[in-house]
Amino acid sequence: MKEEEACGKLRELLKDVVERNNAEALLLSGGLDTSILAALANEQDKSKKALTVALTETRAPDLKYAQKVAQKFRYEHHLICLTETEALKKLPEVIKAVRSFDPALPNDLTIYAALKEAKDLGMKSVMTGDGADELFAGYSYMHELSPDALDKYIKAISKTMWFSSNKLGASLDVEVKQPYLDKKLVDFALDIDPGLKIKEIDGRKYGKWLLRKAFEEELGDVAWRAKEPIEFGSGTTKLRDSIRRKISDAEFAAKKREYEMEFMNKEHLFFYEIYKVVVGEIPKSQVKGKGKKECPLCKAELPENRHHCYICGFSYPIGKYLEETSSE
Repeated sequence: MKEEEACGKLRELLKDVVERNNAEALLLSGGLDTSILAALANEQDKSKKALTVALTETRAPDLKYAQKVAQKFRYEHHLICLTETEALKKLPEVIKAVRSFDPALPNDLTIYAALKEAKDLGMKSVMTGDGADELFAGYSYMHELSPDALDKYIKAISKTMWFSSNKLGASLDVEVKQPYLDKKLVDFALDIDPGLKIKEIDGRKYGKWLLRKAFEEELGDVAWRAKEPIEFGSGTTKLRDSIRRKISDAEFAAKKREYEMEFMNKEHLFFYEIYKVVVGEIPKSQVKGKGKKECPLCKAELPENRHHCYICGFSYPIGKYLEETSSE
């Protein structure tokens, strides 16, 4: 399928899935994925409320882009501004909901704050951009893979990918709608040439190339915004500095010995100690046999074909993932 034809097909599919997965509000980061949803829902005159989270006294680049998109498509824009103290107080609620102490929790905190605001406003459903990065090669580590390896990797993770927004929404009784995970769109993403997902122009590699090209007319410079983690865009990455200051090097070393766990960093330890209080002990692997393995960090069970531990956040290197995928 040529690029022009693929762009047309993608636009048609996304228009359809957004209509079928419409929600009362959109979690709007101002990045490519959610901005596309904003543009399409606007065409249908639906989902006219948008939610954006930003940590106060941070650069929070999402804010500028989200405001631009919300204004262009005439959304009622709800901005949730959290202080550092407020954000840290929400962490136990987040950890209890996702039952994890993954170092990526600041991402989950951002999503939780938006969903909590939706609930407080009486909303029952929120639309997210989950899945676009996984299916259309949005992550920078994917950009170094050969086309064949990229195709195999995306097809493999499409079978096991999951998103914390589902657990967070369930904890708040807010339905999370995920248009990019609609089966028709997933099938399309898995079928297209991987060369339509990543392209290098003037020395810069662009992931999600097809999504960018398909919607560059509506989105302008937003279509070419570089991929940034949710925690960076919202400013919640600043929490890491605050947490690190709370734990001395000596305490960090002592706690690793006490818990017999090789924490990735001080934030990981901080999240684990909250996890112990609000969730409890890590469920250790009990099942042995073919396809079953144990997380080398927290000793929880890693289900078949999974290379990422949803409890502690440990991930095997992508090379191991591809090696095992190729041998199956």
